[in-house]
Amino acid sequence: MSDISISSDGRDAPSEFNEKAAVGEAGGASTFWIANHLFLRDPVVLATRALSQTERMSVALMAVSPLTLHPVQIAMAAATLDEAFPGRVKLCLGVGAPADLKALEIDGSRPLRAMREALRIIRALLAGETVNYHGETFTVASRRLVTERRPVPLILAASGPQTLKLAGAEADGVLISAGSSVQFVEQTLKHVDEGTNGRKVRTHGLVYAAVGESESVANDRLRRILAILLRGPHHRANLDAAGSALDQAALNQAVVAEDWDRAQAMITDDIVARHAASGPPARVRERLAAYHAAGLDEVIVAGARDGDQIRKILRSFKG
Repeated sequence: MSDISISSDGRDAPSEFNEKAAVGEAGGASTFWIANHLFLRDPVVLATRALSQTERMSVALMAVSPLTLHPVQIAMAAATLDEAFPGRVKLCLGVGAPADLKALEIDGSRPLRAMREALRIIRALLAGETVNYHGETFTVASRRLVTERRPVPLILAASGPQTLKLAGAEADGVLISAGSSVQFVEQTLKHVDEGTNGRKVRTHGLVYAAVGESESVANDRLRRILAILLRGPHHRANLDAAGSALDQAALNQAVVAEDWDRAQAMITDDIVARHAASGPPARVRERLAAYHAAGLDEVIVAGARDGDQIRKILRSFKG
């Protein structure tokens, strides 16, 4: 079985976040992945808090965008954290949520060049090099970090074929987004393999998970979040790969109108079964194993808001 980790999307109140960190540490979670969503809580501050109150678990800054923060500042944050907590920091880059970028009037439709340049600049800075880089998007004129060289793993959140190939070619790992079906994970990792040229790239995937006395009760925990996610047109290939029948246009109308009864009714038990790990403990373990078999080295539990759920999911994973 692959490693298992936990996550926070930036919406957790301080008490909830602290509980997640404590439960993850006690339950054997490998890493606490902390999301970088604009207008929510700051991931670097949260990472510092999590690292300060745990001793073993690593922290990943999850998907910090070079479209909203310069690669030098991203490298500074990761290096400074790792200086204080050696060997317990990972850095994940990503384009950013479309709604976040739209709010800042940033065009994220063609991010490949910026992501490639950011990966190269950050990797060189974290390696302790003096960087003299003049790209089409970013420039660094003969400067280096004051921190010591740190082997911080560099991961790329990716979904499109070209970005997945870039992750395979230049990152240490790739992160697959939540809501992906097992079949879609298999498809996306084939694109990663095309870029690796035979080298090992670690594979990480966010998986929505919930435990309940019955499958339907557990699924109720995930219906709204899946409705918000799967309405996006970029999830069409994911839905098709899983054989999921879902009217995305109607679902989007319901979500925009905040008609949650209608939206959640469209996320049937079958949809949840294809795009999450949900149900009684044995069923959750079976689904997590399926994601591992699809190629994930690390399954990251997403969608669980309270410590009790995370505790139950981690126990389900161990069997």
